[in-house]
Order: sequence, then C-alpha cells, then structure tokens
Amino acid sequence: MTLPTLPAFQSGNTAVITGGANGIGLACAQQMAGGGLNVALVDRDPEALATAATSVSGPGKVLTFECDVSDASAMHSLAEKILSELGPASILMNNAGAGLNPGKPWENGDGWQQLLGINLSGIINGVQAFVPGMIEAGAPGIVINTGSKQGITLPPGNSAYNVSKAGVKAFTETLAHELRNLDECQISAHLLIPGFTYTGMIQRFLPEKPPGAWTSEQVADFMFDSLARGDFYILCPDNDVDRPMDEKRTAWNAGDLIENRPALSRWHPDFADAFEAFMKS
Repeated sequence: MTLPTLPAFQSGNTAVITGGANGIGLACAQQMAGGGLNVALVDRDPEALATAATSVSGPGKVLTFECDVSDASAMHSLAEKILSELGPASILMNNAGAGLNPGKPWENGDGWQQLLGINLSGIINGVQAFVPGMIEAGAPGIVINTGSKQGITLPPGNSAYNVSKAGVKAFTETLAHELRNLDECQISAHLLIPGFTYTGMIQRFLPEKPPGAWTSEQVADFMFDSLARGDFYILCPDNDVDRPMDEKRTAWNAGDLIENRPALSRWHPDFADAFEAFMKS
C-alpha cells in the first residue's frame, strides 16, 4: 500500500496514533512508518505497546507513549512531550476505544462514564491537546477520528457504545466545519467508520477471524485511499456488508425522524416487513 501523496504524509512528518498498540491503529502505524513518517504510538497498555513497537519500523523515529486518553491533563502533557521529541503532529489519529457494555440506559452509571470517557472524551481530549499546536504550526495536517456504524444506525445491544460513537460523529463533523472556516488553516478532519473488523477488541470473544470480518490492514488500506480522495466520511465495507447495504440502513434510520416512525423502527416488530421490503427495493 502506498500512502496518499498529500502534504501531511510527507516523509519526516509526525503521526500520533492513540490506541496504537493493536488493531486498526497498529496497522496504520506500520504503513505510516514504512512510508517515512515519524510515529508516536500511544496506548494505556505498556506491554502491548512494547510488543507493537517491535512490528513498526521505517526510516523515521518510532516512539511509544503510555497514556490514558480519558485523562485530559495527561493528554496535554503527552502533546508537549511529543512536540519536544518529534516536533508538531501532521497527522493525529484519535483511535483509542473500548467496547465495554455497561448495560441499559438506566444501569451502571460508573460504567457508562468509563466508556464515554474513553470513546468520546478521549477523542475530544486528543483534539484539544494536539490541534491548537497543529494550527499554530501553519502546516498541512489531518485529523482522523475513529467512529463506528453503531454511532449512525444505533443497533440495540450496547447503548453506551452507540451513544459514544454518535457523539464522535457529531464532534468530528463540527470539527471539520470549524477547521475549514478558519483563515489560512490547512488542517482537515475525517471520520473513520469501520465495518466489522477483526481487532483485539473482537479477539477477546472470537479466537478466530469470522469470514465476514475485514482485517485491520484492509481498513487501513481503505482509509488511505479515502483520504487521497478527500473523503470526510470513510465508510468501510466488510465481507458481509457492502456500501449499498450501508446506505440503505442509514437512510432507513434517518427516515424514522422524517416519517415520524418509532425510534429504531428497524428493530420494531410492526415495521419488520416494511424494512425488509425497503432493503430489497
């Protein structure tokens, strides 16, 4: 895979990747390092970081940093440290995430706050820690925030995860708008929306990759191709779900509001036949 021929990806620039010790973050780090970028791998698991670092190499520097993205103060300290050791970030990939399931909306408040702290606040903290310096540098830059299709179609099963990723979508859309309206700013923001991907989060439950899942490397390749086109929404397919299916599911979900259907009518028994017919049309 060849990295995009975009100024932010110029050899010698610095990429910061949270959740970089495994999965999509690690796959992206391997390709960026191979393409000549300096890479800052960020994760809260020191053992996983040490292992990951052995698989990331290139002509530039590869440094590891232990940090909890949910801690705003720690993220600001991290930004200062990376600036002093690698220079200003040209690429910021806020990828750290957790798939915890704290329960229903009225259950386990502490669990909800823990998940939201990582999945949503972690991305906000990353932007607030690094983007001011990227703007001040006056150079081309890219911010990639990892969302989820679950933040768009909101399937039942893990309400807290859905809420966190819906927040990431809204935050990144707002970020993209604000950056493009900032005078002389050369930084763009993008929302990575993986499909079913076999990452460390999934491996804990499924020891072997399901046939329908993509690998992290496939997601990385798709992301780089999308960035080269200038896409904001990096909507990844997988081996079971293609783009037309994603588009229809998204359109149905938006139709709940437009047509005043019950919330999440895709899973409402009274609308099962209508949804099936819509998907076949």
